Amino acid sequence: MLLIVLAYLGGALTILSPCILPVLPFVFSRADQPFVRSGLPLLAGMAITFAAVATLAAVGGGWVTQANQYGRWVAVALLGIFGLTLLLPSFAERLMRPFVSAGNRLTEFAQADGQQVRASSSFLLGIATGLLWAPCAGPILGLVLTGAALRGASVGTTLLLVAYAAGAATSLAVALLIGGRVFAAMKRSLGAGEWIRRGIGAAMLLGVVAISLGLDTGVLARVSTVATGGIEQKLVDSLSGGSMPAKAVNNNLATPAQTTATTDAAAGPAMMRAAAPAEATLSLPVEGELPSLSGAVQWLNSPPLTAQDLRGKVVLVDFWTYSCINCLRSLPYVKAWAQKYRDQGLVVIGVHAPEFAFERNVDNVKRATHDLGVDYPVAIDNNYAIWRAFGNRYWPAHYFIDANGQIRFHHFGEGDYAHSEQVIQQLLAEAGHANAGAMVSDTVANGVQMAADNADMQSPETYLGYERAENFVDLGGESHDRVHTYAAPDQLALNNWGLAGAWKVGAEQATLSASTGTIVYRFHARDLHLVLGAGKDNKPVRFRVSIDGAAPGNAHGSDVMADGTGTVTEQRLYQLVRQSGDVQDHTFTIEFLDPGVQAYAFTFG
Repeated sequence: MLLIVLAYLGGALTILSPCILPVLPFVFSRADQPFVRSGLPLLAGMAITFAAVATLAAVGGGWVTQANQYGRWVAVALLGIFGLTLLLPSFAERLMRPFVSAGNRLTEFAQADGQQVRASSSFLLGIATGLLWAPCAGPILGLVLTGAALRGASVGTTLLLVAYAAGAATSLAVALLIGGRVFAAMKRSLGAGEWIRRGIGAAMLLGVVAISLGLDTGVLARVSTVATGGIEQKLVDSLSGGSMPAKAVNNNLATPAQTTATTDAAAGPAMMRAAAPAEATLSLPVEGELPSLSGAVQWLNSPPLTAQDLRGKVVLVDFWTYSCINCLRSLPYVKAWAQKYRDQGLVVIGVHAPEFAFERNVDNVKRATHDLGVDYPVAIDNNYAIWRAFGNRYWPAHYFIDANGQIRFHHFGEGDYAHSEQVIQQLLAEAGHANAGAMVSDTVANGVQMAADNADMQSPETYLGYERAENFVDLGGESHDRVHTYAAPDQLALNNWGLAGAWKVGAEQATLSASTGTIVYRFHARDLHLVLGAGKDNKPVRFRVSIDGAAPGNAHGSDVMADGTGTVTEQRLYQLVRQSGDVQDHTFTIEFLDPGVQAYAFTFG
């Protein structure tokens, strides 16, 4: 009952979310018509479709994602035609003439004056709108879908989703009833019915354009999280005692003895540096059951795997993302374990949970796994369904599951590889594979995958997007989401950084808007990396790196020549500095020689 209340309240909050904006023109297009025959069927169609699509998304796997995408485009086309009929009634009449025999003339949607309103047409419009509304989600819907992923298809799952949809439909109904009175008064007093109808048609076409460009699930969904996510999270915390009842694993937060997080765990997902060594013990209590893996939007190197498929196997689940330096440094060990113990029954599954928007691009993930030599199964967890099912909070995170499907151990962050391998060997021995052989924990890694010099690293991971930026210094102040000319100071304190030139600083990244631009950082570490992207047009961006005003020489990273030159060709992490000998404070400068580059985050090693 508690979850149903939570779901209903979360749905009701949807009206406050900008993610609902593309849907509102379609709802208010019926504001001047009888609510029972028009508004109510519309909202019912939206709620039913939303619940059906969300149920399929929770339990259906990758094919449902594709079906949903096709459904969205069908809905976009349908609503685009509807918008044109509102805007151009004469054109609509000619356009819809071939559909008379099918009884599905969309001009009936547009002609509100002088014609009888049909509940069936409103219901059909609601179904189409529901397909577009389905991506609107917050923490409460995440909780509902996590429960669905854990329990699979059930009546209870559908009831929760229906409750969420009903909450949103209720808030929309209130707005529709109030808006309907205002709408009718405008028509009576101003005689502007025709222009109102055309205005609604234009608004609907703008909504269709926004949806086609992905703004409804991209920009608007991102703003939606900022606008209402905190309210929903407070509801979750207050009504459920501060914990997520759908979590499969209770010990999702690292203890001080186990990990050192680069960010506060309470603030959300965090990259993890090397963990302190754990005690040499093989006491492996049961921590929970292996949750469902059905939330992946796609699988690489394998068909979709289920918990049932993995019974009898020892499983290592590795949460990672391909631009995460901490994940990259643990990857050689994970790959070595996968290769060595594969014939003894170990199955390694990489769960790729993106941090940045470009890591949601499946083609980018495919290219990264190929370039990194990852040949074991990878579940692309773009919706964080598997992440939530495990109750995970960190990259990288390793969960060790025995042959009975029970989680027996977890480890967050880099390091302590010998102990992790001992866990693998013990679980294999319990499953009847006792001949584990020698350890592989002395794996040698090169390039960005080389272990960090933690003893002399004093610079933290630093984001350039304003949502998480720290220690930014500029003579003229910072500006959000618009092009601004920056001027970095000549002298920087340790771990301060700045921009020079015309940049547009967004929530996630800083984008160079001029032909040239510069980023400077005062750092103390052996290695310096920067997550970069070539921009929307994917044109290569040339750059030049300097350390204390001079070419890096022997201190150049793997993506830079000794003279400091390099090129951004794709969206990934670039190693720009790799020093030898004593580490001291240095001023790093990177000058971009072409526009459009996107800079996301500095990491160090």
